[in-house]
Amino acid sequence: MSIAQMHKQMSESAGFIAALDQSGGSTPGALRHYGIPDSAYSNDAEMFTLMHEMRVRVITAPAFTGKKVIAAILFEQTMNGLVKDTPVPTFLWQDRGVVPFLKVDKGLQPETGGVQLMKPIPNLDALLDEAVSKGVYGTKARSVIRLPEPEGVAAIVRQQFELAHRIADRGLVPILEPEVLIKSPDKAGAEALLHDGLKRELEELPGDYQVMLKVTIPEKSDLYLDLVQHPRVQRVVALSGGYPRDEACRRLSTNHGMIASFSRALVEDLRYSMTDVAFDAALEKSIDQIYKASTQKSYGVSSVKL
Repeated sequence: MSIAQMHKQMSESAGFIAALDQSGGSTPGALRHYGIPDSAYSNDAEMFTLMHEMRVRVITAPAFTGKKVIAAILFEQTMNGLVKDTPVPTFLWQDRGVVPFLKVDKGLQPETGGVQLMKPIPNLDALLDEAVSKGVYGTKARSVIRLPEPEGVAAIVRQQFELAHRIADRGLVPILEPEVLIKSPDKAGAEALLHDGLKRELEELPGDYQVMLKVTIPEKSDLYLDLVQHPRVQRVVALSGGYPRDEACRRLSTNHGMIASFSRALVEDLRYSMTDVAFDAALEKSIDQIYKASTQKSYGVSSVKL
């Protein structure tokens, strides 16, 4: 696998990132939405098997290629799974032209100071080494902001960048995901604090590596445009955050240089009972809509990068 080719794709190609990284806590809800009830499995192993089958159905669909889906974020068990006897990261890159990323966080701590920091990540170094050995390009780690509390937001940003440095030391590109909840009572205020905190940390970032930022689509259009242009930022991507796909795409389309990294919004029309023809058609429609919102703006990524 060519890291240089992956870097070029992530830095320059039009398209968006598919977030296929539902883990233990979010998997039952994702399966229910897909049409698989809790009664269909009796333990975690069976649950994750069903989730893997859904993900394989998505990534093997004809429309799921690097022409529009430039990357995919995977859960650890998906990274270690197979598609047609081929490791998932290898299949994504070699067969689909899609760059593989890995979700590395292990969930959230209870809220304090208006935010939820990440839980400790045991055996992180071993997980990163495994990701490198499987041809993964980068990682993603999520934390949550509910309130515009300066100390809480600062703690979130600090933790994200501390983790990013460890990940970059392994030669991987970190995606920082400090999500501002769309139901925050002051979403715009929290986003303003987050923006300023991210900018300060980027200015002081050691080394010469780049990071990616995954943020909630902001209330103020183009709030993050200066970070899109920042030389230490490879890409700024948007999470759907619970917005329906139509609303998420509408909001995204007003933010220049920002591309989607959608999860629920990507698969919201997919159901287990669909025929393959219907499933593939629904996924293609979703991919086309998200691609359009990520790319059809008054100017693209190439013209907003400094």
